[in-house]
Amino acid sequence: MLDIRFVRENQEAVATAMKNRNASWDSSRFSELDEARRTAITEEESLQAERNAASKAIGQMMAQGNNDEAEAAKEQVRAINEKIAALSEKRDEAESALSAMLLATPNMPADSTPVGADENDNPEVRRWGTPPEFDFEFKAHWDLGPELGIIDFERAVKLAKSRFILLGGLGARLERALINFMADTHTSRGYKEWWCPAMANAETLTGTGQLPKFEEDLFKTSEGLYLIPTAEVQLTNIHSGEVLDAEQLPLKYCAFTPCFREEAGSAGRDTRGLIRVHQFDKVEMVKYAKPEESYDDLESMVEDAENILQLLGLPYRVISLCTGDIGFSAAKTYDLEVWLPSYNGYKEISSCSNCTDFQARRANIKYRDPENFKGSRFVHTLNGSGLAVGRTMAAIIENYQQADGSIKVPDVLVPYMGGVEIIEKA
Repeated sequence: MLDIRFVRENQEAVATAMKNRNASWDSSRFSELDEARRTAITEEESLQAERNAASKAIGQMMAQGNNDEAEAAKEQVRAINEKIAALSEKRDEAESALSAMLLATPNMPADSTPVGADENDNPEVRRWGTPPEFDFEFKAHWDLGPELGIIDFERAVKLAKSRFILLGGLGARLERALINFMADTHTSRGYKEWWCPAMANAETLTGTGQLPKFEEDLFKTSEGLYLIPTAEVQLTNIHSGEVLDAEQLPLKYCAFTPCFREEAGSAGRDTRGLIRVHQFDKVEMVKYAKPEESYDDLESMVEDAENILQLLGLPYRVISLCTGDIGFSAAKTYDLEVWLPSYNGYKEISSCSNCTDFQARRANIKYRDPENFKGSRFVHTLNGSGLAVGRTMAAIIENYQQADGSIKVPDVLVPYMGGVEIIEKA
């Protein structure tokens, strides 16, 4: 959530930022609500002072035996209380409308976030690795996986519905191997691992920005809980309502969780294979950082995600998302895109973002640093995929396929696969 004082003092900058983000913003409506709220508060305070003075006078009147005057003054106090109640209701209405408006307003893009309309305006930052050249007719993972008996799309539909997957044999083993490899690698680089609930309450999802704006993208239970779309939700809210010590920062957390997404509005997009499904596994990274260090922490988080791809030997590129493509809570985002032969191009496999104090303000996460300032300030939160497991599996199947239809297991995964070096048809 944006700071209301910042919005009030930077109306033109906010309007420009929202325009660059393709987000709706009504400056006049904000000013109207803000003025109504502030006027109500000022008038309430004035009436409260008047009531306090009248109440004090009533006591003096009664002490002096001026009962008639005291009764008249009591009527005056009752009238003042009615006015205060009406003003309080107006204030509450304005504050509620302002809160709803700010909860639906995305974060301000960082100065270093490129201005652009959509994904076509995302500049490439760098590339790593060389896409493979096959001397045979390669296959997409949605064809090769079923042929090897490691992915079963048809039975997944029977068990649930479309856009769910069923992995068997070495496919299930590869999924588990990737999860353990990613978690082990991140913990070796200083991340604390957590095991999180796969459900979250509305307050938790509001803290990270999924609610109220994106409720249609979430699976909801009959008890009012939601299946989490990413472990970012849980990891970021671990310290909601807390004040951290500066010496603790940055905190580096990671977690494996299943992730659940309705994918509302994505009909017709990536309907085949493992790219866009309702349930998928992911290892997520989250950081709590000092504001002055958060952009350096973002760069190092991107390096942590890149490290996974480099160890797996998968070609990828890094792009910087423009203002028209960054997520709701993000101020700056880098996407890592892995090479997929079936697309003859790069496909997103990780998104790393600095959300500045946007989520911390919603979840009320602060830190204290007595040597540098009094009181407490909001931390900056960061999140990044490290990585999306299904998409990583798809990339391995396609990039490591061999002429005989088998798949070579990346060297770093062999120990996690119990020594299996080649996946072939059983």
